[in-house]
Amino acid sequence: MKKLLLILAFMVSVPLTIKAQKTNHMDTQKADVAAISEILEGSYFKGIYEGNLDLLKPVYHSGTLLFGDVKGQPYAKTLDQYLDGVANRQSPKDSGKPFKGDIISVNVVNSIAVAEVKVKMYDFNYHEFLSFHKIDGRWFIVNKMISDVQQ
Repeated sequence: MKKLLLILAFMVSVPLTIKAQKTNHMDTQKADVAAISEILEGSYFKGIYEGNLDLLKPVYHSGTLLFGDVKGQPYAKTLDQYLDGVANRQSPKDSGKPFKGDIISVNVVNSIAVAEVKVKMYDFNYHEFLSFHKIDGRWFIVNKMISDVQQ
């Protein structure tokens, strides 16, 4: 009889444990999506708009590479090349031209994530995929893929 009670107790507790693990995972995932969204809104879009390297540099991992196409031409840059371009161009804010950054989606799996965003600036409409990696508790962009698309 004791064995039967132990088996029943085990069978009842296993689903509760699994549910608790799923809830914890979902809470962590929501927190990670929120953290990445904050990086995108508070640093990434704002840094691009203002041409502010103090906002942009900290969101990138030092080995980040950027690839894609702009106006139909291949685009490939190191992070240093990209940041140099941002530093040496008129910012969208200073140009007075329209700027808009939108988060389409953020998908997180453990310590990796992909954000799909759109950035409208100057005469460009960028569709971007930003790969993130969580290192020492912080999310960093580790890869940026862009394509200049028609509206």
